[in-house]
Amino acid sequence: MSDDTGFGSAPAVSEYVEYCQTQAGLLSGRVETMTEEANELLDEIDEQLAELRSELEDRSGDTPRTERPPSATGPDGGTDVDDLEATGRDLEEKQTLVDAKQARIQAFQELSAGYTELAADLQTEVEDAEEALTRIVEFEAEADAPAYFDERETLCEVALEADGE
Repeated sequence: MSDDTGFGSAPAVSEYVEYCQTQAGLLSGRVETMTEEANELLDEIDEQLAELRSELEDRSGDTPRTERPPSATGPDGGTDVDDLEATGRDLEEKQTLVDAKQARIQAFQELSAGYTELAADLQTEVEDAEEALTRIVEFEAEADAPAYFDERETLCEVALEADGE
């Protein structure tokens, strides 16, 4: 096997298995971080909704209100309709961020599961290190794995660089 992998000497299949497990672990760590961020946003949304409900309950009292046009001001002379609309937009923006984070979390989880499954397959099905490398590079290319690792070079990227030289 040639030394195009960037590892120095030809690695064994077990080292490729370890690489896959490491990649899966790194992705799982990012999932935890993104989940915490999403939960913080959800907490902010919950707090804003609770404040809004409380404010609306305080203003409504027992007196029935008539509908006002959007340009009308509230009983205190402020533009409560404008404030409500601004709060609504803020909540929608936060919810959009949460939705995006959740989609990203799912993508990271799927890639992590893919690495875990690949590691298991390599461990049980592959004896040749060259075949292990090929399977990893193909997997990473199909899954667009390099896009998930900002600060770490994947074997797919190493292989592409080696092909370009």
